[in-house]
Amino acid sequence: MSKLTRAITALAASAAVVLSLSACAPQETTEAATPTETATALPTLTEGKLTIGTGLPAYEPWVVGDAPESGEGFEAAVAYAIAAELGFAPEDVVWVRTTFDEAIQPGPKNFDFNLQQYSITEERKAAVDFSSPYYYTAQTVITVAGSAAENAKSLADLQGLLIGAATGTTSLKAIEEIIKPTQGARAFNTNDDAKAALANGQVDAIVVDLPTAFYLTAVELEGGKILGQLEGAEAGDSFGLVLDKNSPLTAAVSAAVDRLRENGTLAELEAKWLAGYANAPVLK
Repeated sequence: MSKLTRAITALAASAAVVLSLSACAPQETTEAATPTETATALPTLTEGKLTIGTGLPAYEPWVVGDAPESGEGFEAAVAYAIAAELGFAPEDVVWVRTTFDEAIQPGPKNFDFNLQQYSITEERKAAVDFSSPYYYTAQTVITVAGSAAENAKSLADLQGLLIGAATGTTSLKAIEEIIKPTQGARAFNTNDDAKAALANGQVDAIVVDLPTAFYLTAVELEGGKILGQLEGAEAGDSFGLVLDKNSPLTAAVSAAVDRLRENGTLAELEAKWLAGYANAPVLK
């Protein structure tokens, strides 16, 4: 399905809801704004445009081919579905790239919202706003054939090894708090850097979210292997859209995410883009 088709479908669904509510409302109720009017009224960075941030690179299955503008991949598709809920046509979506860490630092943003698998945490909420969750996942340990971690089957097997993750992520925190390696967690600027370090033998294993783990081990890493989810993290992280602290858009964006969850759109997109990324065993 094309971006335009998805947007038209989402807008049609929104229109149906508006018509239904209008039919039940008192006669004196003011007519609801059209999607275009809604988009124009939102205080976005650029009037009439919705600027969305993501990572560089953006990995599958979140973004296919590192091209979010295609609408292909779970997060790219979610972004356009949210845009449609807010009244923006696909051509009114503008993409920008940021590092993972800079998007959650205090200060003005160059995006209206950013999505690149940001786990919602109380610590991050001190610096930025989060939308309602659009996805739930777990932290997962991966390695490659020939690594010292290749045959690890428990947390104890990992504790004497070199384990890394991208800086500022809940993956790095999970290493420190759950694996507790004797040599400490190794921090890298991005998942791409962590992946390269694993491939080059600089670390024995890395920790990423579950869908990324399946993609990296199947496509990006020669001899890639999933060791398992981290005990204590199996309930999963909640991924939310990042907005500027006290953003005037937070309520509207959260409401859009909530509608997409309630009408089944998020579940449909998850089934389409993430169905092949099954659960992994929990390391104990």
